[in-house]
Amino acid sequence: MEQAVGPELLGANPVELQDPPTDAQNPSAQHLPQSQLSQTQVIAKRYARIRIALGIAGTLLFFALTILLVATNATRTLEELARTLVENDYLALLLFATGLGLVEMVLTFPLKLYSGFYLEHKYNLSNQRFWAWIWEGTKGMLIGVFLGTPILLVLYYCLRSMGDLWWLPVGAILFLFSLVLARVAPVLILPLFYRFKPLEDGELRNHILGLCHKVGVSVQGVFVFDMSKNTKKANAAFTGIGRSKRIILGDTLVANFTNEEIGTIFAHELGHYTLKHVWVMLAVGTISTFLGLYLTAGVYRASLSWFGFSSVDQLAALPLLGLWLGVYSLITGPLSNMLSRSHERAADRFAMTTSGNKAAFVNALRKLATINLADTAPHPVIEFLFHSHPSIEKRIEAVEQM
Repeated sequence: MEQAVGPELLGANPVELQDPPTDAQNPSAQHLPQSQLSQTQVIAKRYARIRIALGIAGTLLFFALTILLVATNATRTLEELARTLVENDYLALLLFATGLGLVEMVLTFPLKLYSGFYLEHKYNLSNQRFWAWIWEGTKGMLIGVFLGTPILLVLYYCLRSMGDLWWLPVGAILFLFSLVLARVAPVLILPLFYRFKPLEDGELRNHILGLCHKVGVSVQGVFVFDMSKNTKKANAAFTGIGRSKRIILGDTLVANFTNEEIGTIFAHELGHYTLKHVWVMLAVGTISTFLGLYLTAGVYRASLSWFGFSSVDQLAALPLLGLWLGVYSLITGPLSNMLSRSHERAADRFAMTTSGNKAAFVNALRKLATINLADTAPHPVIEFLFHSHPSIEKRIEAVEQM
């Protein structure tokens, strides 16, 4: 369901892709010499391996930390402390969650610092200073607390009052929440992180509007956002639903790509809208959410006795629920990526049919691979497990065969 809200990485990998530490960012460099390309790919593969290793480490840390806190009775101690401070069950829940959040934040900060700040600067990918990175992370955390607190309270209410059917109303509420979030994110949340301005009149805007007219589509707007304040990578995305739907282009994309190349990228994003990929992902995500909550409810109930818990609404037991939800997400993640890769291939075909400019699209994909420091040919197992987009080489091969 995140695809309906946040920017996707067009032509990139699910790990966050960035720029190369070379002068290959020059937009006039349509093709790199083979030797330089190979050197860039060596760097890209090394960077991708580090990112994947850090992602796996973060996942293992989450599972290990959860099991450790539950098995050592640390969650019971935290619950007792919360209940000594407040009598109301829901206030105790918020204090309990705050305590867990602080523990998680302290223990995972070194990993986040390395992956989100140090590594990006090491590969010359980030434009952020340290305190700007801290501020962006703080904003994300505050927004997460603001959005997550009502969900947590509703979950706890359902656990206390709905018995073993608690998952059913929670699933329905999460569905409604995802709809609202997809609707308001482009106009209320994304502007907290970036400044958006309409694409200026000119040849590029006329070209883009011409593509929209060609397929009979009207979007609410095409916007450029100041992506360069954080990174040197290039990106584009289709975001929002209903009246908030819009296509957004990173200023780095506008600065470093030709109008023809941007036109093919825009046509790709237009394909996501025309082919209703956001709604498909929303529907599939909703089904997956209900199924995941149903399965998790059963496993959660069965696992309570393993650690001596007495009821599903016991505060000290709630991290177990998060653990099983994490396991479910881990299992279904590759399946979600399969659907996403299918959507990307369909959007590529749409872009070729609409723009008719194969050479510009291939150039755009190669530039994105270079600017974003993407591994253009990852191992098939890595691609299956972690990548929401087909590899660049596979996409180029498919485009050239059209």
